[in-house]
Amino acid sequence: MEPKYKRVLLKLSGEALAGDKKSGLNYDVITNICTSIKKVVDAGVQVAIVVGGGNFWRGRSSGAMDRTRADHIGMLATAMNALAVADVLESLGCEVRVQTAIAMQAVAEPYIRNRAVRHLEKGRVVIFGCGTGNPFFSTDTAASLRASEIEADIFLKATLVDGVYDKDPHKYDDAKKYDNLTFSRVIAEGLGVMDSTAAAMCRDNKKKMLVFDLRRPDNIYDAVMGENIGTVVSEE
Repeated sequence: MEPKYKRVLLKLSGEALAGDKKSGLNYDVITNICTSIKKVVDAGVQVAIVVGGGNFWRGRSSGAMDRTRADHIGMLATAMNALAVADVLESLGCEVRVQTAIAMQAVAEPYIRNRAVRHLEKGRVVIFGCGTGNPFFSTDTAASLRASEIEADIFLKATLVDGVYDKDPHKYDDAKKYDNLTFSRVIAEGLGVMDSTAAAMCRDNKKKMLVFDLRRPDNIYDAVMGENIGTVVSEE
């Protein structure tokens, strides 16, 4: 069976890396996720990853702290997660490069678009840390930006919900799941799958996004192979 996509951008939430602990790192969970990523790499697909930092820090929970400083702390949290995912992938036999939007040469390469693409072409997994490198932008926006920059065939958004709903399925039993959506509708209806900046960037750059449940890690492989899972969001 041939993969449906040649190059993908995978967004992993920080919370997903914590598992049931809700904070910190759960290496059993990360290993399951990385095992599925390795299957994708072994199938010949180029994989780039953007990681969130919510398992360590969320700017909106920082109280009275200056927003810019709070967001910088969040960027450092994503760098920790990027290194953890890289470590597990390497232990499974993948060749990995971590690139960060904030310079920290002792632990990672600086983000350079052409270098990232070259790594992907050589079969290396590239993990992007520190979001966009700017405060006031989410890691979803960073994922949208990187997906556009590296010309990924699809933006895979791995969440803790099995798709996009009209309201929170954890709170409402009558929540309706969408099979297909447009980014314009996500923005207009305020659907909580991503912030409006990220959605607008995907829309304007004609990116296709698949939102699916990471609680079954093999969904990553199934998504790349074109299985019918989750919710497809595009402007087409």
